[in-house]
Amino acid sequence: MPSADHPDHVRYNFEYERRLRACFIGAGGHSFRNVYPTFRYAPIDLVAVCDTTAERAASYAHLFGGERHYTDHREMLERERPDAVFIVTSYHPDGRVQATDLAMDALAAGAHVWSEKPIAASVAEVDSLTDASARAGRFVMVGLKKQFFPTITKVKEIIESPAFGRASSVYLRYPQDMAPPAERADLLRSRWLLDHIYHPGAIIHYLMGPIERLTYEWEGWNGGSVASLRFASGAVGTFHMAAGASGSSPLERLEVVGEGANVVVENGVRLTYYRKATRPAYGRGASFIIADETAPLVWEPEFSLGQLYNNNMFLLGYAPEVLHFAEAVLSGRPPTKGTLADCRAIMQLYEAYVRTPAGTPVAIQPTDQ
Repeated sequence: MPSADHPDHVRYNFEYERRLRACFIGAGGHSFRNVYPTFRYAPIDLVAVCDTTAERAASYAHLFGGERHYTDHREMLERERPDAVFIVTSYHPDGRVQATDLAMDALAAGAHVWSEKPIAASVAEVDSLTDASARAGRFVMVGLKKQFFPTITKVKEIIESPAFGRASSVYLRYPQDMAPPAERADLLRSRWLLDHIYHPGAIIHYLMGPIERLTYEWEGWNGGSVASLRFASGAVGTFHMAAGASGSSPLERLEVVGEGANVVVENGVRLTYYRKATRPAYGRGASFIIADETAPLVWEPEFSLGQLYNNNMFLLGYAPEVLHFAEAVLSGRPPTKGTLADCRAIMQLYEAYVRTPAGTPVAIQPTDQ
């Protein structure tokens, strides 16, 4: 069935009868490339843009159909009274995330919030946002785009199928470094760890559920690490922060193993499902060709046609996540992905790395789902 996660017939903005009145805080390069353009495929009317630089706010409003622009987000919220606010901003000079306070202000103004990750720099800040969301009766969704990759949503479907069996182990590679231990608690030194851990963390939590226990080793040449994970489900895993990898290599590799089956995603776009199969008899098998009914299944996009499915906004989950948020608000049902509970689990992973010395096991308290 078509959905925000697997849309097989995308509607364009002008085809919706109901649309959200939305304001946008932030006018930077990332939002220009990857977030504002998604509104073409979602039920959203952009009514105003806010940025601390008036010229940029005015330019973005003009380019993306916003009626007005502001340099003060509180003034915009008071005057426009939007249904929803999109936030794509940066960091305070001390390393704190700007979106945290902006989301609080938007909730206080009665608006639902979609924020690019990271939305906070600590578990405590995520908890404060969760409380504020409950008090306001408004949703907060965070841009965990990896949970909306077509390949990752298909992996979720596969590993939850009876044919795959229980997901027993996982391996995830992501090229991220960490500062030396003595410097890691400094938000400025750990900015990119905070910024990027949301990506692999979102995949791990979405596919495997809560982490129960973690221990890791760290190397000082590149700042890379390898972690051993134990999940509440009983599954185990390895998270490899492959700092030092070539800039010409694919960023990610994911493998989930079930019971007689496994599934692999390479470079975010190539998905291979190795279904349950029997190997040819050892020493006797003359062909590596497996029977059609058990042969591996492979998916990857083609890049010849001007299709949405080979467009960056869909391959990387940007349009589906914005559509998921808009549909949640219009239906009155909370988002099921990109939630603050997801973010809390990711921040627990971040704090485990920041606060725990290498080689020391750390227990992670479960986050209510």
